Amino acid sequence: MTDPAALDAPIAFAAGLLSFLSPCVLPLVPSYLGFLTGMNLDEMAGRRWLAVAHAVCFVIGFSLIFLALGATATALGFALKQHQVWLARIGGGLIIIFGLVCLGVIRMPTLMADRRLHLADKPLGFLGSMLVGMTFAAGWTPCIGPVLGGVLSMAGSAGDLRHGLLLLGAYSAGLAVPFLVAAWALGAFLAWFQRFRKFLPWVMRLSGALLVIVGVLMISGEFTRLAALMQGWTPAFLRERL
Repeated sequence: MTDPAALDAPIAFAAGLLSFLSPCVLPLVPSYLGFLTGMNLDEMAGRRWLAVAHAVCFVIGFSLIFLALGATATALGFALKQHQVWLARIGGGLIIIFGLVCLGVIRMPTLMADRRLHLADKPLGFLGSMLVGMTFAAGWTPCIGPVLGGVLSMAGSAGDLRHGLLLLGAYSAGLAVPFLVAAWALGAFLAWFQRFRKFLPWVMRLSGALLVIVGVLMISGEFTRLAALMQGWTPAFLRERL
């Protein structure tokens, strides 16, 4: 197997994790949880399973939107598959641009503008929490915009539906796992956040550096070679499932 999908998925997961840690998502996690559940910190500590259930619905909501975006980007890539080499180069160039935006080298107000969709009332039960998750994915562009754009560029360059869904599924998982952990242990999360917040600007820089590296590898054609190299480090039982 020399398909770069084996390498793409961990990168997409890391991108989702970095999106969660971004300065415009991480500080608002407690507010989101309070809005979803209608409970304060003490109430959530006593009803953890309810808080997690709402968080799961929220995660399902934004995952559905991200998967739909991935399928759309992949469909475009499939239509241009006969130009796959140039598609990979163009996609790599876009990923480098997104990385430079994260690093602050390039200013793109369209990507960094706040486009949150505000809901005045609390959601109606679990279905409402899913709706808020879909709203989050569709309307929240600050910080996650460049990183998500990089993952979508990777999906479009692949031109394979399964690969595209895998990428956006991995990205959603990277964003979802820490959110669910925060819902289960919000008190511990808040204590950790007070210590971590000073590193938030570095998260954006790390996101940018990751995107630039991936973009350069895609343009140079070394991404596939790197995936083939990493195949040798992958246990046989995992390779059979990839």
